[in-house]
Amino acid sequence: MGLSDIAEGVAVTTSQRERGVASVDRTAASLAERLAEYADDLPCGAEAAADLAEAYAAGGSVGDAANEVGLAPTTTAKCLHRLGFEGLTPFSPLQRDVLEDWLDAELSRADALALTDASEREFALAAYVATHDRLSGAAEAVESTLSPGEDAMVAKRDALDATLPESG
Repeated sequence: MGLSDIAEGVAVTTSQRERGVASVDRTAASLAERLAEYADDLPCGAEAAADLAEAYAAGGSVGDAANEVGLAPTTTAKCLHRLGFEGLTPFSPLQRDVLEDWLDAELSRADALALTDASEREFALAAYVATHDRLSGAAEAVESTLSPGEDAMVAKRDALDATLPESG
């Protein structure tokens, strides 16, 4: 039995409500120019931060983005975290609990390091991520600059429409 046999007789009986597309603030300024006001709070310059965000958003790893820009992977992860990218801590939830105990002065650093079984570099990065929030304005600049524009969304919709059978 094929997919066409399974789908035979299936009909749409209601229509989906059109909710529109969320608007995106696209300004004429480049990402580096938009990040310039946050440069003092970033672990690298605004130009490097923009390049990192673009490289990482294009599907590269933290290491790939670091190599492309010429920064250390730890600095890259810190910068991407401040720019609003998620999931950059090297710690599991249990390790983050131990880190929180250390940050709350319930454990010594040596004990926390031993309990997490992390390297010095991993521990330092996890502590940075835990103690530094994302920069909301910078994250919004990255999101609005790197999100697909209307032309890209229309192209994706047209490509999807081309794969659907004609309804009649």
